[in-house]
Amino acid sequence: MSETPEPQPVSPEIKASESTTNVSNFGRVLFSWRRWWLQDVVGTVDQASVIAKRREDCGLTERYLFMTAMSGGIAILGLLLSSPAVVIGAMLLSPLMGPIMGLGFALAIWDYEWIKQSARSLAWGTVMAILLCALVVFFSPIQTITPEIAARTKPNLFDLGVAFFSALAGAYAMIRGREGTIVGVAIATALMPPLAVVGFGLATWNWTVFSGALLLYVTNLITIALTAWGMARLYGFRTALSGKQTMFQNVAVIAVIVALAIPLTLSLQSIAFETNAQRQVRGEILDIFDSRSRLGQVEIDFDSDPVRVDANVFTPQLEPDAELDGERALTRVLGRPVQLSINQVQSGRSAAAAQQAELSATRAREEAAALQRAEQLAERLSLVAGVSEDELTIDRQRRRAVVRARPLDGASLATYRELEMRIATTEPEWTIELTPPRLALPQVTFADGEPDEAGVASVELIVWAARRLNLPVAIAGSADEVNAIQQMLSSAGITVTSTVQRRAGTLQATWATSTE
Repeated sequence: MSETPEPQPVSPEIKASESTTNVSNFGRVLFSWRRWWLQDVVGTVDQASVIAKRREDCGLTERYLFMTAMSGGIAILGLLLSSPAVVIGAMLLSPLMGPIMGLGFALAIWDYEWIKQSARSLAWGTVMAILLCALVVFFSPIQTITPEIAARTKPNLFDLGVAFFSALAGAYAMIRGREGTIVGVAIATALMPPLAVVGFGLATWNWTVFSGALLLYVTNLITIALTAWGMARLYGFRTALSGKQTMFQNVAVIAVIVALAIPLTLSLQSIAFETNAQRQVRGEILDIFDSRSRLGQVEIDFDSDPVRVDANVFTPQLEPDAELDGERALTRVLGRPVQLSINQVQSGRSAAAAQQAELSATRAREEAAALQRAEQLAERLSLVAGVSEDELTIDRQRRRAVVRARPLDGASLATYRELEMRIATTEPEWTIELTPPRLALPQVTFADGEPDEAGVASVELIVWAARRLNLPVAIAGSADEVNAIQQMLSSAGITVTSTVQRRAGTLQATWATSTE
């Protein structure tokens, strides 16, 4: 029987050769990837065009100031009304993203003049928005802290993450010429609402609201600017310093980066503490109860002294000393006095029963919130329509609200339609139908045989009014004009009677029945 030969030891020279081969292969892969990135990705970017576009967005123009002011006004009204839809509208209008992104690109290419331009536009826009919002709040009868306002006074790690990923998407879109993406980025980063809350805090002399919202705004601003800087550097945007630029300018740019990093570091420290504290609070409360228990909603107010914690626990066995034991444990863990309030809900003996109890409580909260929302909607509709709430039809199950408005002095059909649209904008989940009085229909004007811009708007108003009142419409004008408008109204489901006249240029619409 032959013996198996023993394996021969590998010489150091062979090991070194294999190691060199592996390193060489890795280097070739790395070089190939770098060449692909520089040629096929970075090389396809029109840097001159991108920089020119970003500079244009950073200008301190009349449009920039006007749109910033309008965005601030809409944002503060939406926050006071606690209307997410109105707040989203303010985000869409806000042009603050332009100078913030411009600041990041300017830092990437070390353009001192561009940095000053971006910072100047951003500073003017920020100060103007804060002062305008403070002025609106000062003269407003509503100065209570709504949920929409409170939500923007406590920046956390998720806010920072949203700003980071949104800035990545925004910078990529700007570099690759996908400007349509910026709309979604503007909504996600929410730059204007925190500024509006800063104005609210200034008007009401509420330092907690003022400082918390300002911290959120600064955190978003810094994150977006530095992320844009990093993306610009990644895509090959480099410094092009000229001989005229001095060492003072370079030092000033570095100082800007350091100045931006300081509040971000402080913000991160606060965010990290509160994120870790929330996890500890939930863990300590659950340790008090049976393993089959489930923890529901937990609210923590770190600004109060002592720290206030409110929690819902669904448990098969009630614990009479839970709050006292929890306060001791949380005080030890957080290093601060804690006032704990636990709402214990007794559930079945199984984990499934606790889950069912939690779902039932959640549904109850949602139903209560929906009822409150419906009551607020009914109050607003009654004020707009000039009727009592008893005259409204509110279908909460189908989310439909119907009201017949009373005649208002000087109001036209366009006025009532605008009122309906404003309420519908603030309640996107509801169908709002405001039936106007039977007022005169507008004329339809023409240009070159077709309804002009004002004429098209008049047709849309006629369609809306006819649907709300469920009445036929009579039109009178030249043959071609009558045929054109009759087709438009009929296609919208409106019953039309027509009369042909010789005069062209203006078509008159009236109700086909006698007016009141």
